[in-house]
Amino acid sequence: MSTLSSEVSVSFDCPEGPNGDKQIQRVASRSAQVGGGITVSRILPSSQRRLVGAWCFLDHAGPAVFSSGSGLRVGPHPHIGLQTFTWMIQGEVLHRDSLGHVQVVKPGQVNLMTAGYGISHTEESLPGEDKLHAVQLWIALPAKDAACEPAFDHHPDLPHWREGECDFTLLAGSYGSRKAPSKLYSPLVGMDLNSVKAGDITLNLNPEFEYGFLVVQGTVGIQAEQFQTNELAYVGRGLNQLTLSLSAGCRIIVLGGEPYTDDLVLWWNFVGENQDVIGQAQRDWRAAHARFGVVQGYDGDPLLAPDLPWETN
Repeated sequence: MSTLSSEVSVSFDCPEGPNGDKQIQRVASRSAQVGGGITVSRILPSSQRRLVGAWCFLDHAGPAVFSSGSGLRVGPHPHIGLQTFTWMIQGEVLHRDSLGHVQVVKPGQVNLMTAGYGISHTEESLPGEDKLHAVQLWIALPAKDAACEPAFDHHPDLPHWREGECDFTLLAGSYGSRKAPSKLYSPLVGMDLNSVKAGDITLNLNPEFEYGFLVVQGTVGIQAEQFQTNELAYVGRGLNQLTLSLSAGCRIIVLGGEPYTDDLVLWWNFVGENQDVIGQAQRDWRAAHARFGVVQGYDGDPLLAPDLPWETN
């Protein structure tokens, strides 16, 4: 939803400390704005970390309170080479896309849009809505699937359970015997953990995955480190378990996946294997090419694609 320009390198494993523990990388957020003037905390991509598995973009929006009639409003804009993944915590957002889908995503639900070769969509708060709290993610499609047919899926029912005083929701992938319904193209996992009381929780990890733990609310202790709201803790591969110390009312998003090894460029709303792919998408959007279709029912203008930074010198 906002301009990005980033060539992505292969992820790395964190080194071990003197006691054999994985050293934790702290990834700070930065402020950004999306349509309607909503301020978000942007965690990925950054100079500190480009990816966690194939998770290549991470915004934490809110919690925000606004006057009725304002709120999120993102006009028609295109995507290629990725999946958009919206996890709604509070508020309701209306999605429209060029395939003809019109879908409200409510708290506890996921909207998953596969851009593939090309799609366009809009996002806006519902009339009368005055709250927004959500996590917006992108998943980079593998090179072999980057030009797949676009699709949209809405998931209102996700695996949910409690361990001790912590509520778990499985957003993507699998955890133990549980499996989320979302269609993915890479080995990934995504979970929401919401603690009622302070305490420790031990997670079972896939040693082939790297992991990121975003603090959405409260504080989290991992090994000897404390992480605050809108900080992400990155841990490299090789762990089977990890214990988190959660504050009362703490909420975190757990992301994991096998390191992404294909070439990848992120720019504006596009993900591609090189600058040529991105440049063609930019030109096609400016020319209203049929690959992106038309979003019906939105009463505003489409977003304008900015100039390519590598062609402006």
